Order: sequence, then C-alpha cells, then structure tokens
Amino acid sequence: MLSGTMLRQRDIVLIPIPFTDLASQKKRPAIIISSDGYNESNEDIVVVALTSNVEPREFSVMLTGNDLVDGILKVTSMIRVDKIYTLNKSIVIKTFGRVKPDILTKIKGAILKLIE
Repeated sequence: MLSGTMLRQRDIVLIPIPFTDLASQKKRPAIIISSDGYNESNEDIVVVALTSNVEPREFSVMLTGNDLVDGILKVTSMIRVDKIYTLNKSIVIKTFGRVKPDILTKIKGAILKLIE
C-alpha cells in the first residue's frame, strides 16, 4: 500500500487472499466497514468480501456501478456480509472505489440480520 494513503470506511480495496493450501493467492476486492477513527488508530482494517458471483444469498447486498461515489465497478457484484475479515493495512494492494453511504447502511442491516 502506498504510504500516507488514508484507508477510509466504504473504500473498495484490492487484497491478496491465500488459497487454503497457502501456496498461492488471488487478488480479491473487499469493502472497508471499520470506522475512520478505528482505521486511523489501528494497524488493521475490518472488511467484507465482494464477489462477482451474483447468486442471491441471505446475507448479501447487491452492488452496481450506480452505488459508487468514486471509481468504476466493472461488473454487478455481491457484498458478502457473512465473510468478514480483519486485515493488516499493509497488505492492501490498492483502493479502486468507494461505495455510497446507503450501501454501508444496507451492509449494517445485513450484519444485524446475520447475528440476530
């Protein structure tokens, strides 16, 4: 990650995800859900997974290009709120978009449904 770049809540980031054998990895998008205050004061960020597999799932939120305030989403995607990760900021490859505030509201609602 470029030093000095602030990672903000609602940013779409590209992160390396290891395969289960840990021998190789894929680059995957994720959305930062941790607050800006948390992101500033910690080495970690909390993210939810983003997938191009748009098969409807109970704990997912659809994301289209119209849902971004910055960047371009190449394909309609699903935010998987049941795939929550805490990651060190240093592994972020790049930021390539930012979702609108109402998408964060939908993510929060889906997380609440998940933990009810």
